[in-house]
Amino acid sequence: MKSYKDLEIYQLAFQYAIEVHKLTLLLPKFELYEQGSQVRRSSKSIKDTIAEGYGRRRYKQEFIRFLIFSHASLIECKSQLEMLTILYSDINFKQMIEKYDNLGARIYKFIEYVETSWKTKK
Repeated sequence: MKSYKDLEIYQLAFQYAIEVHKLTLLLPKFELYEQGSQVRRSSKSIKDTIAEGYGRRRYKQEFIRFLIFSHASLIECKSQLEMLTILYSDINFKQMIEKYDNLGARIYKFIEYVETSWKTKK
């Protein structure tokens, strides 16, 4: 692994942030700056904290800490998508929730991998 971009969880988080961004642009204008803005920020935070954590990968506990932050942002994003699903059933937010469920499981597994098998350079 030469870069955080090589991490599958980062690649998926990046892709999903773009999808969420595009979906939220379908919201009514007044919602673009309320719930839309909030869910866009939380979806982008997932990928950003993975990247920041990777930058601290030399310090295993720091890396884990940022992966946990990323997972927490994912939960926040899912919560917002669940609300949008109820408020705007004509926009397919349910598919994004399913994607984030899958990504959440992958991040969790990656955290376990880092905890048990990650080797830091001395």
